[in-house]
Amino acid sequence: MPRTDISAMAFGQSVSIARRWILTGLAVLLMVVVISPVAQAESFDRQNLRMRDFSGQDLRGNDYTRADMAEVNLTGANLQGVRLFDTNLTKANLEGADLRGATLDGARFLAANLTNAILAGSYAFNTDFRKAIIDGADFTDVFLDPKTNDLLCAVAQGTNPVTGRDTRDTLYCP
Repeated sequence: MPRTDISAMAFGQSVSIARRWILTGLAVLLMVVVISPVAQAESFDRQNLRMRDFSGQDLRGNDYTRADMAEVNLTGANLQGVRLFDTNLTKANLEGADLRGATLDGARFLAANLTNAILAGSYAFNTDFRKAIIDGADFTDVFLDPKTNDLLCAVAQGTNPVTGRDTRDTLYCP
């Protein structure tokens, strides 16, 4: 076989292999986009969201910095990784909410219902939990200032039904 025929055949095989790789890559990309749509995080910075109903919603990664969320319903909401920096959550209902890894610094949970909420791994320094209901809440690895920790220990009771952790144990109460 002449040398030019061998070169042409090798080139044709290379193009065929490259074409298969490209088509396979496009098929995988299409499946990822179509099959697993990723919710885009939204920013609600400084917005008035008073008395809204977000119960049961997937709000992961959203930014509620300095928002007014007084009396909002967040029952059973997925709030993993949200930013609630300096947010007003007075009398908010967060029963069974998942706040793992959330930034709660400066947030005000005055008289909020945190029954069975999961706050594990959240950053909550300078967060106000006065008069909050924390029955069954999981505070595992939550960074709290000592005064707030003492305040929470005074009312801590129950066991979180999802994690199985005792609220008092997660706060290292005496």
